[in-house]
Amino acid sequence: MYIIFMNTDKKENKITYASSGVDVKAGENAVQKIKKIAASTFNPQVLTGLGAFGGFFKPDFQAYQNPVLVSSADGVGTKLKLAFMTNSHDTVGEDLVNHCLNDILVHGARGLFFLDYIGVGKLKQEIVTEVVAGLARGCKANDMALIGGEMAELPDFYQAGEYDLAGFIVGVVEQDKIVNGDKIKDGDICLGLPSNGLHTNGYTLARKAVFEIASLNPDDYIEELKMTISEALMKVHRCYASIIHPLLSKFTVHGMAHITGGGIPGNLKRIIPEGLCAEIDKKSWPVLPIFEYLKKIGNIDPLDIYSAFNMGIGYILVVDKNDADRVIKKINAMDEEVYTIGLIKKGEKTVKLV
Repeated sequence: MYIIFMNTDKKENKITYASSGVDVKAGENAVQKIKKIAASTFNPQVLTGLGAFGGFFKPDFQAYQNPVLVSSADGVGTKLKLAFMTNSHDTVGEDLVNHCLNDILVHGARGLFFLDYIGVGKLKQEIVTEVVAGLARGCKANDMALIGGEMAELPDFYQAGEYDLAGFIVGVVEQDKIVNGDKIKDGDICLGLPSNGLHTNGYTLARKAVFEIASLNPDDYIEELKMTISEALMKVHRCYASIIHPLLSKFTVHGMAHITGGGIPGNLKRIIPEGLCAEIDKKSWPVLPIFEYLKKIGNIDPLDIYSAFNMGIGYILVVDKNDADRVIKKINAMDEEVYTIGLIKKGEKTVKLV
């Protein structure tokens, strides 16, 4: 496409799409590179390769009586700023897949397929390839297909060297196996699964504490953490599917919450029925060193920090008190840690940190 304008010499000139900042050829080359990466996630249910206007997926619902599709969309927030600072782009895609998968996992769903959106200021093939490699790694680890997406070069929208990343997931669950919190009752036990670190939330506050207040550099080694600050902040968002699905096949789980933005109070409250509250004991699990470090260097309010960060608990299950010990043993048998962190009681719908 061309735009015609007149210069002061009254001569007709043409500008190309490339000269205005969009390199169509580079985009085509990038797509060719990532096609093979995405294709490595395909299974017989994927009916088209990348490049079509839409992705075709033929689900196999033979094992389901009344299948219900569950979908979600999300991003990784300003964790991307850390990727830009460290020039490390191979994990944010995996972060994204795991975040989205956990969001539908709380309803008991298994992921079927995934799509992504990557918006860039100036397309760099090597960076896009790293991002997609992370997406593919997350999908393959969870038997999902990366069936398509969008890559947009928007030079007037994003700053040089930066990009945005979003993901879209579709999963499936048997209708009578949907977990939505409606079975939660007085006396239920809250069990917490540990996080790896910040996962994909609280990075605006963390970056302010680390890089503005403490004036650290990404490669500064922090003795308390036994690693550089960037290594601590860039730890991959955990996926809990390999733990949760074996539990769902054996136990009736009353509710589940993925601890993201809003922390434990903001996310656990979403699944608690009216007339009930959750009482969470802050001393019932070991808070990860990264959160204690951030609180110290940023002088972060002790109450505010539990709303900004997951504080070491990435996922919560609410189970019947008579099942709690058996659920714990099952999780421990998978060589995973789990903590009894709280109790459901009668009261105003809220989450109390004690």
